[in-house]
Amino acid sequence: MDGISQPSPINEEAASKFRAHRNRSLDTQEYLSGIFSGNRTILSKAITLVESSLPSHQAQAQEIIAECLKLSTETGSHTKGHTSHANSIRIGITGVPGVGKSTFIEALGIHLTSKGHKLAVLAIDPSSSRSKGSILGDKTRMEELSVDANAFIRPSPASGSLGGVARKTRETIVLCEAAGFDVIFVETVGVGQSETTVHSMVDFFLLLMLAGAGDELQGIKRGIIEMADAIVINKADGDNLAKAKIARVEYANALHLFPPPGSGWIPEADICSARTKMGIDHVWELIMEHRKVTGETGFFHLRRMEQNRQVFRETIEAGLHDHFFNRSEISHHIASLETEIMNGRLNPYQAAQEMLEKYYRMF
Repeated sequence: MDGISQPSPINEEAASKFRAHRNRSLDTQEYLSGIFSGNRTILSKAITLVESSLPSHQAQAQEIIAECLKLSTETGSHTKGHTSHANSIRIGITGVPGVGKSTFIEALGIHLTSKGHKLAVLAIDPSSSRSKGSILGDKTRMEELSVDANAFIRPSPASGSLGGVARKTRETIVLCEAAGFDVIFVETVGVGQSETTVHSMVDFFLLLMLAGAGDELQGIKRGIIEMADAIVINKADGDNLAKAKIARVEYANALHLFPPPGSGWIPEADICSARTKMGIDHVWELIMEHRKVTGETGFFHLRRMEQNRQVFRETIEAGLHDHFFNRSEISHHIASLETEIMNGRLNPYQAAQEMLEKYYRMF
């Protein structure tokens, strides 16, 4: 006997309505209302829209970003559900692999949310050059912070961008500030070329280091030390505490060898333990002191204006790139030229020049 058939455990009608609602496209005003009211679901959808490469999505994304910037510059002050860009602080955090960036961000993040701050963490995950996929595991690593009501963690795939920096991170910062987040963390993949790009989009650049991992001063590039507003030696606990104190002195001495920055701020070296929370509060005090000093000298505003200039140039470059490669007559011709290059019948420099001349003749 077959017995009594069991009903499906899923309410298909309800599931169908949920899928239809989830996949429904929002108009620009719905996005803006959701962002300004702090709706995280809509904020996440808006970020996904910004990261999309579809022309229709990009057009709508630019409308949303323009309105977010307009609201910020009209009043220059807090609006309900919105943080003025002048009142926010953007912090870049980088360090060698294994330095404990995620643990540090969680410890500092919990310290900030306990003081009433709203924190957005933009974690740039490296993308595979083969599969183009990313692990996007920051929410798994930051278990306590990921469930904090005043924190928003957004892992984004690097998608082949230089050094692993997500192409749309600048726009994502604007959206997060519009949603009311007054502290923005930008975590980079690790020490490399990406740091230069992240440094150009933040107000404070923090370099995390380890003690006892070899020759401290030769273990990282000079250029990254020059960019750092503070160097913090993490994992300064237990048997490693004495080594961390020695490393702090070495880094402090190294920082004094560089020319003083135009900001008026003298970079400092410090120690902390993200695991035990030792020194976390002092790191935030350093950041706030930097904000005060650069605000008094006018460098904070100057740096933000420089960031806007960088956005201007990057937007032009991205637009030209997309306009070139999205034209069907260009993409078809590129494919044939690449075949010729792979077969050794064509010089790659000559092929590139031929493509550019073909593009120029279109206008």
